[in-house]
Amino acid sequence: MKKWQCRVCGYIHAGSEPPAKCPVCSADASEFYEMGPEGDELASMVAGKPSAPAPAKSPLAQAYEALTDHIYKNHLHPITVHFPNGVLPAAVIFVGLAIFFNHRGLQEAAYYNLIFVVLTMPVVLFSGYVAWHKRYKGAMTQNFAIKIGCAAICTVAAVVAVVWRYSDPTIMDAGAPDRWLFLLVNVVMLATAGLAGHLGGKMVFDNRL
Repeated sequence: MKKWQCRVCGYIHAGSEPPAKCPVCSADASEFYEMGPEGDELASMVAGKPSAPAPAKSPLAQAYEALTDHIYKNHLHPITVHFPNGVLPAAVIFVGLAIFFNHRGLQEAAYYNLIFVVLTMPVVLFSGYVAWHKRYKGAMTQNFAIKIGCAAICTVAAVVAVVWRYSDPTIMDAGAPDRWLFLLVNVVMLATAGLAGHLGGKMVFDNRL
């Protein structure tokens, strides 16, 4: 039986033909190559002209390349993403409890947890961008488009929540007219973070036969 591997995420499919769409990253069939007996790409499918030598890079480009290589090789993205993802559920729970019970201490806890999330997101987003380009060659499949969209929505929602609470310290008080809208913004933030994490986990753990 033939084996086909996705060039984008590494998923391996067994069958006479590659799948119409990768079940892990949603890349189409054209991104699959037939694997040889040693697990390499069949020579007949990669034959072509030798690639031209890469142009010389500026010192700044070399420094950036060294930095991104370091970030990727040391798995900075899966490390840093756990910080906001671990705090987000607590922040949203605090927001909900603060609104339902009109508790000032929970309001403060929610606010400072949200600040922490906002402060960590730039590192998470940049390390995720690096991993996307280094490991997945910047492929814009359906799953990656959804994951990037979720990351953007989550970040914007977190910033909106922090700015909103800063500009209106009573937003979670009982009787505040927009308190439920504020809670909805936080729920959307948590939901998009969860979906992005689900897709990321799928790419890591489901890219096998």
